[in-house]
Formats: sequence, structure tokens, C-alpha cells
Amino acid sequence: MLFQWGLQKKKQEIQGKEGKDQSGQAQDIPEEPIHSQLEMNIDIVRHTTGDSPDIVIRRFDVGHERTIRAAMIFVDGLVDEKNVCQFLLEPLMTATFPISLLPADLFIWMEKKLAAVGGIRQISQWSELFTELMSGRTIILLDGIPLALCASTKGGQYRQIEEPQTQIAIRGSRDGFTESLRINTSLIRRRIQNPNLWMETMKIGKVTQTDVAIMYIKGIANEEIVQEVKQRLNRINIDSILESGYIEQLIEDQTYTTFPTVYHTERPDTVAANLLEGRVAIFMEGTPFVLVVPAVFIQFFQAVEDYYSRFDISTALRFLRVLIFFISLIAPALYIAATTFHQEMIPTPLVIAIAAQREAVPFPAFVEALVMEVTFEILREAGVRLPRAVGHAVSIVGALVIGQSAVEAGFVSSAMVIVVSITAVASFATPAVAIAISARLIRFLLMVLAAMFGFYGIIMGILVMTIHLCSLRSFGVPYMSPLAPSIPANMGDTLFRVPTWAFKDRPHLISQKNIERQGNNQKPQPPGSNSSNDSNRGETS
Repeated sequence: MLFQWGLQKKKQEIQGKEGKDQSGQAQDIPEEPIHSQLEMNIDIVRHTTGDSPDIVIRRFDVGHERTIRAAMIFVDGLVDEKNVCQFLLEPLMTATFPISLLPADLFIWMEKKLAAVGGIRQISQWSELFTELMSGRTIILLDGIPLALCASTKGGQYRQIEEPQTQIAIRGSRDGFTESLRINTSLIRRRIQNPNLWMETMKIGKVTQTDVAIMYIKGIANEEIVQEVKQRLNRINIDSILESGYIEQLIEDQTYTTFPTVYHTERPDTVAANLLEGRVAIFMEGTPFVLVVPAVFIQFFQAVEDYYSRFDISTALRFLRVLIFFISLIAPALYIAATTFHQEMIPTPLVIAIAAQREAVPFPAFVEALVMEVTFEILREAGVRLPRAVGHAVSIVGALVIGQSAVEAGFVSSAMVIVVSITAVASFATPAVAIAISARLIRFLLMVLAAMFGFYGIIMGILVMTIHLCSLRSFGVPYMSPLAPSIPANMGDTLFRVPTWAFKDRPHLISQKNIERQGNNQKPQPPGSNSSNDSNRGETS
């Protein structure tokens, strides 16, 4: 087979199409062991990679007195070239190995000589060689030995650790995940310095071969959930994984729902807190967003600073967030229902003011609200896609100019502009973007029901939404837990938050081992009671 391949290679070089076949199709990785001839192995690497200029092949001689021809192969930009030269190339070129050393034992000698580099191992198959090469590792080939040596020399340029852009906290850490898998896992290791923090890696994507890692705390995480996560990831058979959203859509329990059943975040402290509750984190190379499973509905209304502030302040803010969610969900629908079917429920002076404003508006309230909502969604999308310096100005100026012009032209009423503005601000105030997008979509459905049936349509839509939420699962865990089913022991971290010293148990449906997370008598106690102080003062006098 190698002889036939060599003839084909020579023929392609004569035709001036080196590295590609006549049809222009991609070359398959050879399904055969590595050859013992160095030049033949180098030609196979060049042929398979299309003789790409970023595939660096460095020929050199191993040893100082007795030499063996060798070649070092790595991908430019994926390795740390300083480490390659300092810890691989120089030691091998200046080393002196015993003359009586057999070629079969030469790799063992090299592994000991290159002790400064981690992750050194032998490779015998081409498929494994190209997988390691494209992962940022350095390959060493020796003439006369049908094996290759793989050394971990990953490097290159990555974005520096910065403050998260989508989940900004007033009080909390200022570091966020980056696009490097190892940097992201190290941020969790710094927070949870425990050997029971386990991590398992795999590659997903037949073409991209993307590195994916799952992390959990052994002894706290539910083993059934961990195994379910592994099975769902292993079932993925797709060409490319470019972002964690690919994995999120392929492992979620329910596809036909607007509510997210997988939580994603770019804050390391949020991931660490969820791991300590027994959840599983999924990391991926090339994205700063980490997936956390299982996810529950109330989790999307909790912010990271809720646990850094006093319980009374956190409880008030959580109630405010839930109120904000319902405002962004039903505010336009309530306006449509009240002005169309239930005018008697509005105070008389307000009804007169609204009627006076809508006297010149030629459209019904539903069309009026629909036009304004669609217009605002267009402005929101334009503000996101434009450059940051221009996007904020365009969205703000566009909303002011279009709103004022629409009122002056008689297309919409002033009350409708106020309702849509409050709805838009409420949607921005929701902590999780995923749940805010769900409210934006359901809002249009409730507007249709309000235009058809009034308040009855809104109530019917909310009942259907509640039933749908109760039917959802996230990796087998009820989506509405601990509200439905009701778990009184975990009610202290739902719509309200109890003091930190009262967080005795982990979520029961998520972590079924090592439930207790703190000891007894954690409530702060004063140094002494008033009676003891009085007696001490009496003795002193």
C-alpha cells in the first residue's frame, strides 16, 4: 500500500498538484501503522495536511557523537515554540546516548532525557498522530523506528482573563472564563482545591475534534446524573462543535420549548457554587461559556451577588426580579386586554386620558402593540450587531426618535409607548439572558390571546405555560423543583433566601450523597449575654 501511495504521490508532483488529488477532495488519514523510514513518514504528513505552511517540520540529528536522523513536527501558533526549542530540540541535539543502546530502547531513553516536558508518550498509528498534532502537541519521528513520540507543548496566544461581559456583579470576583479550556478549568481548581474535584475529557466532532471536559465533585454529585451526562455527550455524532450552544442543543431534555433547560455562564464563581451543590459542569475549547446541568427554573432568577449580600437584601432583589419577569411577560397583553375588553377595570380619569390619546390612532390596540414591539426588537437587534461605540447610540436615539415621531404622526398612543418602554427595560433587567429571550417570545403569544379573549386569554396562557413548566425535566430533575414537587428542606433558596448559616442541606433532587454542607450551630452568637455583663460589672465594682 505504501508503494502504491508513493507512486501516486510522484504522479501528483509531476502534474503540479502536490498535496491534493486530481479531484481536489480532502485526503483521508492513513489507516495503517507509522512506517520506519523517516522520509516516507514526512511525505505522508505533508500529503495528508496538503503541505500546509503552518505545519512546521524541523529535521535534526539526535545525539552528539553517535547520531540518528530525526524530525520534529508541530503546528505553528498552537505550540509554545520557546519550550519546543529549549526542552525538546536542544536536549536531543546535544545529548550523548550509549553506543550499545538498541533502537527499540531509544524512545525510553528519550522519555527520561525529556523529563522537563510533560505528557510524553509513544504513538504507533497515524490517526492518533494527527489527532495529537492538531491538538497542539509536538511529534518526534526517528529514522528506522516505526513509532512516534508525542510531547505536550501547547501554547499560542489566548485572550487574557477579563471581567465577564454578560453577567456583571456589583460584589464578587472580576475574572471570567476565556476561550482556553485549560485556563477555564484552572479557574475552578483555584476555588475548589479538593482532590475529589474530578474531570474527564473527550473529543467531539468528526472534523473539528473539539476538546470537551466534564467536571464534578466525587461524593457530592449524583452518579446517575454524571453517567447520563457522559452518555449524552458520547451519543453526539456531528462534524463540528464550534461553541457550547451546539452541545446545549444536542443534550437538552426537551427541544420544543422556549425555556432553557441547560444553564450557561461565564463566571467561575457561579460554576464553583453549582459544583458544590452537586451539579455537573461541561467545558469546551474555544468558548468562554460553560454549561451547568441539571438546571431548574428558579436558578435563572438568582444572581451571584445574592450569596455575597445579606439575606434580606437578596430576598428583596429576588422578588423584584420575579416581578420584572412577569412585567416583561404580560405588560403589553394587559394593556391590550384592558383597553379592548375590560375598560370598567381602569379608573375613569385614566380611561378618559387613554381614549383621548387613541382617538387619532387608526389601529386597534393589538396592532398598535405589535408594531411597537416589533420595532423595538429591530432596534435591539441593531444595537447588538453594530459596533459597541455606535450600537448604544443607535438604539437609544432610534427609540427616542421613532417613539416621538410615531406619537406625533398618530400611529400609536403615548400610553402604548410607555408600556413598551417599561417592558423593554424589564427584559433587560432579567439576570439570565436565556430566560429573558423566552419571555420575549411568549409575550407575543399572550398578546394574541389578550386580543382574542381579554384577561381570560392571559390567564389561560399562563396556566398552559405553568403546566408546560411542570412537565419539563433537566437530566431527570423536575424543572420547577423545589417548588413542584415541593421540597420544604430546599425552600430556603427559591423566591427568598434564608441566612447563610441556615443553608444546611444541598438540593435533594440534585445531590443525593453528602447532603449536609455545613455543621450545626453555625448561627452567629454574641460574645456574652446582658445578664453576664451586668454580673461582671457588679463583681468589678
